[in-house]
Amino acid sequence: MPTSDLFLWGFAATLILTILMAASRPLGLTRMDLPFLLGTFFTPNRNKAPLLGFAVHLVMGWLFAFIYAAAFESSQLSTWWFGMAVGFVHGAFVLTVGLQLLTTLHPRVANSYQGPTPTRQLEPPGFLALNYGRGTPLVTLLGHLVYGGVLGLFCGS
Repeated sequence: MPTSDLFLWGFAATLILTILMAASRPLGLTRMDLPFLLGTFFTPNRNKAPLLGFAVHLVMGWLFAFIYAAAFESSQLSTWWFGMAVGFVHGAFVLTVGLQLLTTLHPRVANSYQGPTPTRQLEPPGFLALNYGRGTPLVTLLGHLVYGGVLGLFCGS
């Protein structure tokens, strides 16, 4: 598969994932703002964090598109359903391991094992990111299923 296709559809799939996650906040399905969470990793400025976090998320989406392409090539399956299966694994990893690792390294997220600090900190996501709302796991998995489905459908051999 040409790298230009991977960049194009990796960009498109990441945008769709981000739109789904962003639209779920005003609908009351989640309180998680991934671009904000990623952006505050790099800057304490709460006004600049969402734009910086969006750029970081876009680059991460492109990088993950290459991992998906490797999965498609090694399995010799490049279909929407296989992409969704990889997306499910990806989303499950984000919910169970990824957000936990991010928050242990994140300088502005409160630690689940310590009390309040004088410095204002972000709420940790908790198990399956449930601290951000009961719908957060569902929305996160759905977004990653769509991400994988788009890549599987359009980045086919």
